[in-house]
Amino acid sequence: MIKLSPVAVAKIEAICDRYAAEQTPLIMILSDVQKEYGYIPLEVQEVISKRTGISVAEIYGVVTFYSLFSLEPKGKYVIGCCLGTACFVKGAQNIIDKFCEILGIQPGQTTPDGLFSIDALRCIGACAAAPAVSINGQVYARVKVDDVPNIIKSYREKGGAA
Repeated sequence: MIKLSPVAVAKIEAICDRYAAEQTPLIMILSDVQKEYGYIPLEVQEVISKRTGISVAEIYGVVTFYSLFSLEPKGKYVIGCCLGTACFVKGAQNIIDKFCEILGIQPGQTTPDGLFSIDALRCIGACAAAPAVSINGQVYARVKVDDVPNIIKSYREKGGAA
């Protein structure tokens, strides 16, 4: 359990207040909170609930339904492996398996050093470049299993650099 500082609570409440006039503000609030903090833990959901009157159960349902929201902190480098039809038939499962093997984590998890997270995605819109992998928005086209170690190595070398 995290303990939110009064400053963090005030910031979350300000985000909620920004959308007070909206008829259905939840997605906008969650999106802004996710951008601000990188994830939306239960404690943050409780602050949103108190401020908006939306039940924690409804908020949790939305957070867990949409893959763009996360209950856990993401790594500095978020590896999105496309498992859409075009990528899947061209071997994307083997690629995500290799990322998982090298990093020692499964989709939805983050490495202990906080450097990498892996997400299994349904489609990233790069079907002509299948199989495709996205890392923080940069798309890698026609990825082969043998490419994975070098991709990871390049980001490890960047380390703390943005």
